Amino acid sequence: MTAAELRRASAQQLRDAYKAGSATAVELLAALYAAIDREDAQLGAWLYLRREEAQAEALAADTRYAAARAEGPAALAALPPLLGIPVALKDLVNLINTPTTAGSRILEGYVSPYDATIATRLKAAGAILLGKTNMDEFAMGSSTEFSAYKKTVNPWARDRVPGGSSGGSAAAVAAFHAPLSIGTDTGGSIRQPASLTGLVGMKPTYGRVSRYGIVAFASSLDQVGPFARTAHDAALLLHAISGRDAHDATSSTEPLDAQLLNLPAGDAAAAGIKGRRFALPKEYFVAGMEPGVEQAVREAVRALEAAGALVEEVSLPATEHALATYYIVAPAEASANLARFDGIRYGASGHGEGNLLDGYLATRGRGFGPEVRRRIMLGTYALSAGYYDAYYVKAQKVRTLIAQDFERVWAAGFDAIVAPTSPQVAWRFGAKMADPISMYLSDACTLPANMAGLPGVSIPCGLSEGLPVGLQLIGRPWSEASLLTIAAGYEALTATAAWRSVEPHDLAALSGGAT
Repeated sequence: MTAAELRRASAQQLRDAYKAGSATAVELLAALYAAIDREDAQLGAWLYLRREEAQAEALAADTRYAAARAEGPAALAALPPLLGIPVALKDLVNLINTPTTAGSRILEGYVSPYDATIATRLKAAGAILLGKTNMDEFAMGSSTEFSAYKKTVNPWARDRVPGGSSGGSAAAVAAFHAPLSIGTDTGGSIRQPASLTGLVGMKPTYGRVSRYGIVAFASSLDQVGPFARTAHDAALLLHAISGRDAHDATSSTEPLDAQLLNLPAGDAAAAGIKGRRFALPKEYFVAGMEPGVEQAVREAVRALEAAGALVEEVSLPATEHALATYYIVAPAEASANLARFDGIRYGASGHGEGNLLDGYLATRGRGFGPEVRRRIMLGTYALSAGYYDAYYVKAQKVRTLIAQDFERVWAAGFDAIVAPTSPQVAWRFGAKMADPISMYLSDACTLPANMAGLPGVSIPCGLSEGLPVGLQLIGRPWSEASLLTIAAGYEALTATAAWRSVEPHDLAALSGGAT
């Protein structure tokens, strides 16, 4: 395989090539780092690269593949699913002896002394951890314009945002710098950038993946999940990071579906759409949705119906209150979680510039960016005496109503909800910076699933104005395998669609012509 072919290969294709001996992890790693070196000055996806450590991981993987090939098919089949597969980590995943900044100056210079549970599991699965990707500071943002370090561009159009807060992880996979990456989703921060960059991005059920070692934003909402270019690859990565963790009391003992490692493909996947029941919530076609986005989503719905699915319009009336509810609950939890960043124990410090209070003010005033400060103030206000019952308690009650809306859909026998992921394609840099509410509205279709703790996945469903549009599938708790099976079926149904063959338009421009 050529360097260009290696870059574009899926995780499944790479596994097959490794087993056959037609490619090696060392060759792939060289191709990826060469691309990053050429292109990331323009792309801005990466904050830190693990070159030496990744090289050692690639050599170890190749050694294991060579030994297994000598032993025979049974030994090859027994190898871990992610052996030799590169994975990019959002820079809020703690990785031992590696900088972890969460996109913030307040953690500049911090080097993690331990591994997050998902990092431990990825290492055990044989994955090659390429490095850390750019993000909105403390995962607060929808465009990656709130990173304290750099701007990440969308490889489809360099004047457009990649979405956020996991924009670096999305851009890295969309630009073929990695076949897989890790993001976190608090109100849509995996699914929305997946939509804007043309990827598969999944938020699992709350509790499916351990949050131990993940820098917290809003603890009752945050969830770790995969970015990939296919449903099968997303399933491989999700399987590797999922499961109960004694370090995280919120992680679930719910068994993981083995089907994640054996999703149907081709005609079998397409045939699996027949007889499925999908709910189409009218509230998700929000005011201001771009016409091209709505057209692409409705065409995707018609494709599902043509394959034998039953699609029925439903109402989720509490949806209209989800945005307001989220922006009470999430900032309240953030104000509590971010209180630990005081400049005393780790990270940047302003202490020594006066009394203790002066030190706190200097540390947090310089260390936190404007969006983080805005949310801390909102959350502190909502939790303050005299306002706690009026705002935070009431928001939690509305959150229960949102969850009950979903429960009625499952009680009616639907397999999944189908809806838009984002009401718009990627917007131009700066278009929403002066209006925080406009930025917040970009997550209107994704955050209800976080409020209810449900799994959701965004899959590409076409182009509008030459830019990707995402179709969102939301399922009942613990239905990740079912959702990804449906996603694989939709991929099979649309395998020959013209938009499937379109690569990000600005790839060549990132490196002056080389891809």
